[in-house]
Amino acid sequence: MRHRQNTTKLGRTSQHRDSMLANLVGSLIRHERVRTTVSRAKAARPVAEKLVTLGKKGSLHHRRQAISALHESDLVHKLFAEIAPRFKDRAGGYTRILKLGYRHGDAAPLALLEWVVRPAPVVEAVEDSAKGKAKASKDAKAEKPAKPAKADKKK
Repeated sequence: MRHRQNTTKLGRTSQHRDSMLANLVGSLIRHERVRTTVSRAKAARPVAEKLVTLGKKGSLHHRRQAISALHESDLVHKLFAEIAPRFKDRAGGYTRILKLGYRHGDAAPLALLEWVVRPAPVVEAVEDSAKGKAKASKDAKAEKPAKPAKADKKK
């Protein structure tokens, strides 16, 4: 019987499992969404939500606890500065798991682990950069120096 056993082992040693989950949550913080197996997503969800809770508290002690869990200080900075403020009015449930189907190679069930509140994509910057590239290419064509005329060769 599995009474009061909360850890999913995922076929790994405890150190390997902790490192894998830290890397998975780090990728979630870095990329805002991660495609993984359903069992890994279910195991990573509590880790991610506890880190958001630390980020909402925001003290130096909580920042050090997050660094010890993630092993990367730049990810902790993004967690505390960008991700945790999004959830300041939410009491929990910071992530969602969307099932995607099955992997082709081994038929493992796949899922998408993502934050519930995601930033809106900046469409204007993409349009501006596309216009800027088009304008730059037109300017480059206009600024090309004319080829010098070939001198007639007389023999």
